[in-house]
Amino acid sequence: MQKKRLKKVKYFDYSLLFVIIFLLGFGLVMIYSTSSYNAQIKFNDSEYFFKKQLFAEILGIVCMYAAYKIDYHIWVKYAAFLYVVAMVMIVLVLSPLGYSAYGARRWISIGPLSIQPAEFAKLALIFSCTAAVNKMNQNSRKFAAIFVHLFLGIVLAGMIFVITNNLSSAIIIFGIAVVISFVAYPKYNIYVIVAGLVGALVVAVRSWAQQAQLSDNANFRFERILAWVNPEKFADDTGFQTVQALYAIGSGGLFGKGLGKSLQKLGFIPEAQNDMIFSVICEELGLFGALCVLIVFGLMLWRFVYIATNAPDLTGCLLVVGVFAHIAIQVVLNVAVVTNLIPNTGISLPFISYGGTSVLFLMAEMGIVLNVSSHIRMEI
Repeated sequence: MQKKRLKKVKYFDYSLLFVIIFLLGFGLVMIYSTSSYNAQIKFNDSEYFFKKQLFAEILGIVCMYAAYKIDYHIWVKYAAFLYVVAMVMIVLVLSPLGYSAYGARRWISIGPLSIQPAEFAKLALIFSCTAAVNKMNQNSRKFAAIFVHLFLGIVLAGMIFVITNNLSSAIIIFGIAVVISFVAYPKYNIYVIVAGLVGALVVAVRSWAQQAQLSDNANFRFERILAWVNPEKFADDTGFQTVQALYAIGSGGLFGKGLGKSLQKLGFIPEAQNDMIFSVICEELGLFGALCVLIVFGLMLWRFVYIATNAPDLTGCLLVVGVFAHIAIQVVLNVAVVTNLIPNTGISLPFISYGGTSVLFLMAEMGIVLNVSSHIRMEI
């Protein structure tokens, strides 16, 4: 009996594409729900934020398609150049091109477009860490390789923190470098030790903050730590946003008040369409709706793992790992901030929070992941 010959076919991850489209659509719905009241008051147009986000998502889809059509090896080839561009963009925040919004100077304006350099820096770091592993080859499995990845992350994270005063993006950027080095380096003892030290530090900071007193000249980060420990005590100032978010989560119950029926978005949660949008999801859709959103993100991360483990080479694997780290860290930190598990650091929820620059670069990352998936060959 003659054996049937196996045929290799090109693979495309339609499951991931469906998850991306769902999150984009759901994000638009929630942005309109959370922002329509304030948009009507401020701009006399209830669809103001909705229309801006819709435009950004359309551009993002174009970026995703363009990134999908470009071989992912090309990005890694020019990783050093992109890394330098990221540093230059961060420095340009201090130039006349830089401008402030929401009380922070973190954007640069190029013609009609505004770009947040921190978002580009995340993508540039993923390329650079992957390129570093490729260049070191077998040496990437040595202990010294960890410091190369961490150095790349520390430089960009430090610039973001010092120049733009953006702690949340600095944490995410450094976290991406740590995760990529964790995957590239075969021994995990050092990471267990560091994780234990970080955990002990968090416990120590919380214990210290419970005993600390707020002085008149305390900086805002110190105030946020104190507000994290006792938000009710600072409910009129630093802890106001956190307390209102917790009210929203608590009042949502199991199935929520119904889409569009949130009360906390009516001026109680400042800029509810941004970092605290998850609290409005909890209020309107309840615990059930919030868990469904987290499950969808879990499905996205699962598809990343599948693509990374089946990638045709280490380059594709590490690129997807970097995107995995970015999404996972940002989702976990956003939910942790909203639920007051960590101090408020201003972290957006990927694909759902309002933000044009964020969605543009997130969609570019999705295009790169889909390009990696297209190089997988399935036998049928």
